[in-house]
Amino acid sequence: MPVMLLDVKKRRERRERVRAPEDRRGARRPQRPGHAAASPRGDAQVRSHGGTHTPVLAGELVEALDLRPGQTAIDCTFGAGGHARLVARTLGPEGTLIAIDRDPAAERCFERLAGEVACKLRFVRGGYREALDALTAEGVEPDAVYFDLGMSSMQVDRAERGFSYSYDAPLDMRMDPTQELSAREIVNEYEQRRLRAIMRELGEERHAGAIAAAIVRRREAEPLDTTLQLVETINSAIPAPARFAAGHPAKRVFQALRIAVNDELSQLDGALPAAWAILRPGGVLAAIAFHSLEDRRVKRFLAARAKGCICPPEVPVCVCNRAPEASLRSRRAIVASAEELESNSRASSARLRAARKLDPEAAT
Repeated sequence: MPVMLLDVKKRRERRERVRAPEDRRGARRPQRPGHAAASPRGDAQVRSHGGTHTPVLAGELVEALDLRPGQTAIDCTFGAGGHARLVARTLGPEGTLIAIDRDPAAERCFERLAGEVACKLRFVRGGYREALDALTAEGVEPDAVYFDLGMSSMQVDRAERGFSYSYDAPLDMRMDPTQELSAREIVNEYEQRRLRAIMRELGEERHAGAIAAAIVRRREAEPLDTTLQLVETINSAIPAPARFAAGHPAKRVFQALRIAVNDELSQLDGALPAAWAILRPGGVLAAIAFHSLEDRRVKRFLAARAKGCICPPEVPVCVCNRAPEASLRSRRAIVASAEELESNSRASSARLRAARKLDPEAAT
């Protein structure tokens, strides 16, 4: 699908102050001079379809990005705009926020945001990999690029989208409703061995073989058209002790199908180097991941750029002349505070990683 661009500039009369984030021990983090504080709750909350959406690790993300008024940021996974709202307030009237999303529902959320913040705004409709390539071709050089990976709350809240195992809905799971491939096609047309591989590799489902066999048996009698039919089939294939263990028995299968439908890992593999390339020296790349498949990719990508000399230990003097490209913003992944976990259970699996792009001339 071609990337679609939309430029919007709106001003709001009053800017709200937001609270500083709290660290994991509950203590206030010191606020830097000239920086807007941010809370992972409060002002970060946005209205989504069916309820209020609170973005995960919102304050921690704003702090990691270390933005200043007048700079430019790219939100690669705009969704309902929770993180974007706080970032836009940090950028101020002279700053620019570029939002990327392939879901048309995100564009409607963006239009609402345009009337609430003062910074210059632009929406890019498309996958973040293709959108970053298009922005690079235009010569855009942002000071920050960030990702909030996985599903958006607005997608889960819309039952008809088929992302959730909690509602009976058509088997869909497409983030871009115009694409042809859906979860229904995968479940009803992929051979058993391919289904097993998807569930094992993308969902880390240990009962993948039994579930794939059950799906094939059931679809021989009638196609699986709804999420409820798929959940019933999964339950029938899993041993009783596993069905009553922690978490919903269909969680991993739904995750695997969603990733496969939307080609999420390939998108991320292409988007990380594209985001790093477009980022200006001194800028920050950050990503929030909710499962190990995405977090592992982000961790390895940033670690590889933060690595310096790669000469073997027996070489007394460096001969590779390799200089680090990045400085990690934290040695470990940043996780939600106890306070946030109490108010937002979705934050329990979230991991934030970030790195600053070093100036190669300064490093030399």
